[in-house]
Order: sequence, then structure tokens, then C-alpha cells
Amino acid sequence: MPALPFDVYDADHHLYEPAEAFLRHLPKQFSNDFYFVELNGRAKLVIGGQLSDYIPNPTFEVVAGPGTHEKWYRADNPEGLTMREMTGKPIRPPAEWRSGDGRIAVMDQQGVHAALVFPTLASVIEERLNHKPEAMAALFHSLNKWTDEEWGFARENRLFSVPMISLADQELAIEELETVLKAGARCIGVRPAPVPGFRGSRSPGLPEFDPFWARVEEAGIFTCLHTSDSGYDRIYRWWTGGSGEYQPFERDPFQATLDVLGRPISDTLSAFICHGVFDRFPKLRMISVENGADWVRPLLHRLDKAYGQMPKSFKRHPRDIFREHIFIAPFYEDNLQTLAEDMPIERILFGSDFPHPEGVAEPLDYLKEFEGFSDESIKRIFHANMKGLLEGVRD
Repeated sequence: MPALPFDVYDADHHLYEPAEAFLRHLPKQFSNDFYFVELNGRAKLVIGGQLSDYIPNPTFEVVAGPGTHEKWYRADNPEGLTMREMTGKPIRPPAEWRSGDGRIAVMDQQGVHAALVFPTLASVIEERLNHKPEAMAALFHSLNKWTDEEWGFARENRLFSVPMISLADQELAIEELETVLKAGARCIGVRPAPVPGFRGSRSPGLPEFDPFWARVEEAGIFTCLHTSDSGYDRIYRWWTGGSGEYQPFERDPFQATLDVLGRPISDTLSAFICHGVFDRFPKLRMISVENGADWVRPLLHRLDKAYGQMPKSFKRHPRDIFREHIFIAPFYEDNLQTLAEDMPIERILFGSDFPHPEGVAEPLDYLKEFEGFSDESIKRIFHANMKGLLEGVRD
């Protein structure tokens, strides 16, 4: 892939965090909430007292190779292979994938100048410990502190690690926010899901969370809503009578039609808009990462209809709120022309998901999906939009 005539900013890289990332700074009082055991010669995670198979190899000694699931997500599977069969032989992650300096060297080879870097295993925490807000906060604090020590939050102004924060205990969330801001974080990660609590779950856009969002706005950072286990697998269980935890690499046709990625992010952003958080904090910016974009047009249609029915419930048209405050990193298999009709080019980001198997083998392989886009639009998507977010530029 030829080099582009500008610095490429990638909104979605991942690290394969070791067990130490969660355990190095975890207080002993939470040691029974999250630990690793050996089972049949393999390391497994025990979280909330339950043996988890959410990620089959939670220490990432072996992983699926980058891009090995591409044909699956393009629905190009005439042989009828399972996702595991399509994955092929797992690989051992190269050492350079698992360190900050190593990742920058890999990015140099790939033609990527800068990237947001998300943890991988962190998505297991909130759904399984949602009744223990202090344990969730402690695990994220341990992870964020390890990330600061090993990767940094703005390494060489190129590698921007995303600290994760749970809103289940707002006081602890604000404490963690202050900690990562002091460490140089340019953004934060929040799960796209209702906030768990002893009184039941609720929207993160409700006024009770205003102290947190006020500090985010004041700091001038943006919020990443990256796909996670948002708890929506319970919808599948409503229909099938099943039990157990969500396993992202096990699929059946019915589960595939339930949109367990699009619905959580759609509902989350709808909640933020309808509950007025962007009216109260007009400088907030949020990005949707690894949630795709097929859900955007249906959500905008529903917002249009809600506004037509209840215009006095909104201070502005909700479509305008969405297009001003939300940035979207689409999947390569999405209809990108349709997205560009619904969203300003200034609100579309490039995210490769490297080195996960769901992405493409090389980040800039993504360029071929943008055939028909102008050079100016490609520069916006692959460079200016993400750079502007990181630099606090508003347009």
C-alpha cells in the first residue's frame, strides 16, 4: 500500500494486556474478584466468582491473526465455515505488539503515524462485576496505572492509550478521571451501556452524572464509546432460554440478526441525546469505535420521528445534536457512501482494529473501501478528524 501524503491517525488499535495489567496495582481486598487459574494446562480467568470463557485465552499467549475474520464479516463464507474454522491456526503475538516502543515501530512499517490504543480484556469487567462498583473501579484503576507505566497516555505524541472508567460509582469515576488527566490522557473510554447500580441501571446521560461530564468538558478531552460486553446478550437469552455468559466468538444465525453491537451504541447515544447531556455540556464530543455504522441511519430516522412527535422535549433537533457531537469509526464492510450521506465527512474516522482478527490484515488495506471519495474527504477521515480531536480542535 503506497504511503499517503499526510500523517495517518488510526482511531482503533488494541493492546493484548498481560495479567499483570490488572493485578500489579489491585488491592488485596479485591483479589477474589479477578484472578487467573490453570485449567487443563491453559490459563483461564475467574471473575466475580465465575470461570469465564468470554475470551478463551485471556493471557493472549496465542491469538487469531490480524484480518483472519475478514471474510466472515463481509458475509463471504460459501463453505459454511464456523468463525473458529475460518480463523485458522492461532499465532503468538510478536513482542513488538505488546510494548509501546514496539507498537510505534510496527506503525512505522504500516504507514500509521498515530493511534488510539484500547485494552482488549477490559471489556469483560463491568458486565460480570456490575454489583461491585468498588471492584470495577479498582480493576480499571490498576489497568490504567499499568498502562501509564508501560505504554503512557501520549507516547511520543503518537500512541494515545485510552484509560477506561466505570460510572457505577461517580465519586470514584471522578477520582479516576483526575488521575488519568494528571497522567496526560487525551481521552477516556466508557462502556456503551446503562450504568449499573444498586437501585437498578440507568442512563449515563441523566443529570445525576452531570458532575462527571462537567469535568470531562472542562478538561477538553473526548469520550470513546468502544464496543464491549454491554449486557445485550440477555436479549438472545430471552428468546432461547439459554444461560451463561456472552461469548463473542460463538454465533448462530438468530444471534447474528439481533445486532448485539449496533443496538447498544445506538441506545447509548440516544440516551445521551434524549436525556440532554449535550444541551447541558455543549462542548462534549464522543466517538463510536468498533460498533460499525449500519445503525446510524435507523437511529437518525427514529430521532427525526421522536422530534416530530415531541418537539418541545428537545432544545435542538436531535439529528443536529448527533451530527455535531458524535464521530463514527465505521467497519470496512459497512456502506460508507450511505454513512457519508447521513454524517458530515468531518465526523467520520478511520479505525483499523489492529491487531484483532475482525479488522483487515494491514491498517491501510482499509483505503480501498473509500473508492469514490475525494482526496479531501480521505484526508479528513484518515488524518484531520482524529488529529483535531486529540488536539482539542472544534469544527
